[in-house]
Amino acid sequence: MMFGAIGNPDHDDCTRIIHKALDAGINFIDTADAYSRGESEEIVGKALKGRRDHVVLATKAHLPMGDDPNQQGNSRRWLVGALEDSLRRLQTDHVDLFQIHRPAPDTDVEETLSDLTDLVRAGKVRAIGSSAFPASDIVEAQWTAERRGLQRFRTEQPSYSTMDHLDNLLAGAETALTDEILDQIDAIVPPGTDIGTLDMAYNPPAIQQSALRRRLPDERSAA
Repeated sequence: MMFGAIGNPDHDDCTRIIHKALDAGINFIDTADAYSRGESEEIVGKALKGRRDHVVLATKAHLPMGDDPNQQGNSRRWLVGALEDSLRRLQTDHVDLFQIHRPAPDTDVEETLSDLTDLVRAGKVRAIGSSAFPASDIVEAQWTAERRGLQRFRTEQPSYSTMDHLDNLLAGAETALTDEILDQIDAIVPPGTDIGTLDMAYNPPAIQQSALRRRLPDERSAA
């Protein structure tokens, strides 16, 4: 569950939240190496001890994991090592979904897909996906995968929240749902419907410190 904030509370509390979710029937957990610089993956790994086989586990790589400029990106040099580190923290030998957290203009998409294909063939990754990719990048990646016989992105995780638009309205932006915003929405939907990727929006219920949150009573903004 995403509450709109980065940072982890007490590890035991996190474990209890995860166990409650699993007991309630939730079977998909999505994290990333960059969330608290690996701490989130460590918490998830501990919480899933003895329950790993009942969960579809997803993580991501790309964002910086240190001050070294080589500790980030979509190159083979980084992705292979980043996945190994994630597997160690998650205490598992594979992830069900490995996502590229952001596009990297300085790395050719064919190189990235080739590296991810090798990881799938090695049994360390079951499927691959993207996160916050522009529609044009997703289409290019799918075409490249088809031409080169590589694994293709099965999912895309875009940021989309109706709260953002409502917030703009409450803040006095009369043109919150402009053609530009509608074009952004259209840019998210067609790739998932036209070329076979599953769209998994993140942050849909998140309420940030904003005009909307300031105008809601405390009991509503905490819901």
